[in-house]
Amino acid sequence: MIRDGLVAARPDAVVEIRDAVGEAGGIVQKLVGQEAPLQKRWLNWFFDAEYRLLFRFAPVRGLITWLGTRIGRPTVRRLIAEARPDVIVSTYPGTTEVLGRLRRRGDVQVPVASAITDLSALRMWASRGVDLHLITHRESAPEVHAIAPGSRVVWARGMTSPEFDEPVAQDAARAALGLPAGGGIVIVSGGGWGVGDMAGAIATALSLPQVETVVVLCGRSDALKARLAGRFAREERVQLWGFTDRMSELMAAADVLVHSTAGLTVLEAWIRGCRPISYGWGVAHIRLNNQAFERFGIAEVAPNRAALRGAVERALAEPRRPHPEYGEQPSAAEEILALLPG
Repeated sequence: MIRDGLVAARPDAVVEIRDAVGEAGGIVQKLVGQEAPLQKRWLNWFFDAEYRLLFRFAPVRGLITWLGTRIGRPTVRRLIAEARPDVIVSTYPGTTEVLGRLRRRGDVQVPVASAITDLSALRMWASRGVDLHLITHRESAPEVHAIAPGSRVVWARGMTSPEFDEPVAQDAARAALGLPAGGGIVIVSGGGWGVGDMAGAIATALSLPQVETVVVLCGRSDALKARLAGRFAREERVQLWGFTDRMSELMAAADVLVHSTAGLTVLEAWIRGCRPISYGWGVAHIRLNNQAFERFGIAEVAPNRAALRGAVERALAEPRRPHPEYGEQPSAAEEILALLPG
């Protein structure tokens, strides 16, 4: 999304996307890319304990970030030498931390921006030395300022689909997607990882007679889609979707989002006035984001299926509250281009 915004604003721009973790390879890629604790519910405790130890216990966090910089520095330096960029934009917390440290030391001579797509738990998303922090929620600004005092922090659009910049009517969105014109529509999403109690969320939504359709987002996981199809294949109110690029219309069409992993999906629901509920996977950084959702009134958090049923009922009874002010914010591309020399 950022790349497309940059090219639209400056057609002569050359924007190169590189995967620093993939290019580092070896132990870095193995550690960061571990998926077993995410996909196996009984291993969620491991992911939660790992996060608490590495990121919430200051002495260990200091050691890990120092070690991560030592390991990641050669890859980052090589990528910079190959691309010779005028500006560097990081969309990944670990890479942002390395770039911030190298920028503070003078090893990186060009401006660095961090694109932050979570609401809270922003340690490493934000880093001293980073010139510009782009945030998707204005409520994130105090935490970023506390982590990186002196850095420029901007609430910006342009880190999700540009279709979200303009309002969309619910009836038009339902017609465009072929969804029922009447009745409640609930989206169930497990995020990019396809994690959480998705089957429980679907069953809970179906237990409410006012729910006409449940749209399930399975992403690119054929295995997840197959598992859910095996359980809900005969349920006419359930639509199992794979990956979709029509999130703007879907969020405008639906009344409720039940989502497990925070991030941009909750933001997209908030923009459209589709009431978000966080449920099914409240571990590690998601736990901290859930606390922030409730603190700022952005999403309700349901700890179990009984609470989820009540949350969906309340959401269906509430009026939609779209947030068109999101489309009035400065674009991420404009802020990044402003860092260019001259």
